Amino acid sequence: MEKTTFPSLLIKQAAEQGDRVTIREKDLGIWKEYTWNQYLEHVRAFSLGIKKLGLAKGDAVSILSENCPEWLFTDLGAQAAGGVSVGIYATNSESQVEYIFNHSDSRFIVAGDQEQVDKVLAIKDNLPKLQKIIVIDMKGLRKCDDHLIISFDDLERLGQEEERKHPDLFGEFIKDIQPDDVALLIYTSGTTGRPKGAMLTHWNFISQAISWQKANPYSRDDVILSYLPLCHVLERDFSMAIHLCVGYTINFSESIESVMECLREISPTVFASVPRIVEKMHSGIMISIDNTTLVKRWFFNFWIKVGGRLSERKMESKSWRPWHYILYVLGYLFLYRPLLDKLGLLRVRFMGAGGASVSPELIKFFRSLGVDARELYGMTEMSGLLAVPQGNDVIAGSVGRPPPGLKSRIAEDGELLFQGESMFKGYYKDEKATRNIVEDGWLHTGDIGKVDENGNISIVDRKKDIIITSGGKNISPSEIEDQLKCSPYIKESVIIGDRRKYVTALIQIDLENVGNWAQNNRIQYTTFKSLSQQPKVTELIQKEVDSTNKYFARVEQVKKFALLDKELDQDDDELTATQKVRRKQISEKYSDIIEALYR
Repeated sequence: MEKTTFPSLLIKQAAEQGDRVTIREKDLGIWKEYTWNQYLEHVRAFSLGIKKLGLAKGDAVSILSENCPEWLFTDLGAQAAGGVSVGIYATNSESQVEYIFNHSDSRFIVAGDQEQVDKVLAIKDNLPKLQKIIVIDMKGLRKCDDHLIISFDDLERLGQEEERKHPDLFGEFIKDIQPDDVALLIYTSGTTGRPKGAMLTHWNFISQAISWQKANPYSRDDVILSYLPLCHVLERDFSMAIHLCVGYTINFSESIESVMECLREISPTVFASVPRIVEKMHSGIMISIDNTTLVKRWFFNFWIKVGGRLSERKMESKSWRPWHYILYVLGYLFLYRPLLDKLGLLRVRFMGAGGASVSPELIKFFRSLGVDARELYGMTEMSGLLAVPQGNDVIAGSVGRPPPGLKSRIAEDGELLFQGESMFKGYYKDEKATRNIVEDGWLHTGDIGKVDENGNISIVDRKKDIIITSGGKNISPSEIEDQLKCSPYIKESVIIGDRRKYVTALIQIDLENVGNWAQNNRIQYTTFKSLSQQPKVTELIQKEVDSTNKYFARVEQVKKFALLDKELDQDDDELTATQKVRRKQISEKYSDIIEALYR
């Protein structure tokens, strides 16, 4: 494919598939559909409207909203007008919104609803460049007379009026933008400090979408559910970049709470996820099985083992014997099909989990059900994808190989380095940070990795997170944490042990699952804190820790643990917007508890 831009890809898809449905959104229980022609019309109206409001080439437009079609209309509309789109997580606090809006030098912000508008109005005096707040859902704001506010519909009407006056203006916009122009600013999760804005061009993202397509082909007949935040590079890949390159259908759920319901309703063919969602699905299944009869548990465990062995043969490129097919058909009828149908994964032909490390046991579990589950590896600075298992070459615990178009190598200290056209232009207003991550044309991932004889990469851990015990043993905390989180009773874990004599853990229980367990065992509690302090709950988690320890060498085993008396929270600066643990903040905040584990 020749170098091109996202708006140009949209025009191409509209020309080829004009009246075909490309976006569906559930609103008040009813699915609303948009064709490719309508998608283009909305993008055209937004770009002309915001240009009329004064957007200049290179200006940034922030988007503060949950996933919805208007998110994409803004994204592409801002780019078509020569601007740069900046996603802000809808869960971000006022101070976080203020930082990203000001740091990105945004002049406009598109807000999803009254809740998001209230955040912006509360800090508007601290946003000197703010010109307009463009509101998607005006419910509760109809009588608001603030001059900063304009509805999304009114902006589009302004754009439609411009089109009537200047019918060739949109085409001129498209000609003026270049593939190497910055199209997006995606802010990193900020696990070690302030989020940094990665500058990504049209071609950066499009080139990696082409790599995706070569590594694991998609088609126009594919169906996906958009539910991960569009600010996140993984969701931007599937709902914008690959979508525009391939032309499949995107579905937006009514709310984050109705994702599982929509998953069952639409039964997507491609399912992109993050580890926490996969862990939640797994824990839900295991809790349901634990609460059923002995016969049903035996039945479940039998067919899971059968599916696991059949899956292993496939991963080892061993052919199935005739009786293997008979076993699979029986397992499919008795367990796999009804379970996958209940989860909404019945039609899934590709399930990818990325954004953080995934336990190999979870990959094996879903593959034993017949789902083609694969661990993904990527970085915002490389427009997303860095490695993915390709074809039948799937190894649990491996993230696969770099897709065509990317090069990789391992530095002397074991750090993974990558190179390719998808590499970002640098961090916005931060040349020092850019120089620290890019050297001699190679991007330093900060991850320690290993490569087998077939080029498959296994991630050991983040370079800065590797624990070295007082005895000199190197330990990867994420491997232990991922295994602990396979337990349906453990939602989060943080491994401690750097320069210590032994390994300990801070553990956050899963309120829903442990709460149900407590009720079934007639254990009384009122709050998360009172539940976590129950001696019986400590005994329950001790069994889960003991079970996890069996997977590791003696020096890596968790000797002691402490249960947190509150859930880790983004507002308390304990988690990032993508729900990654801020290790430094956790270590400092819970230092007294940690020290007590070593007394």
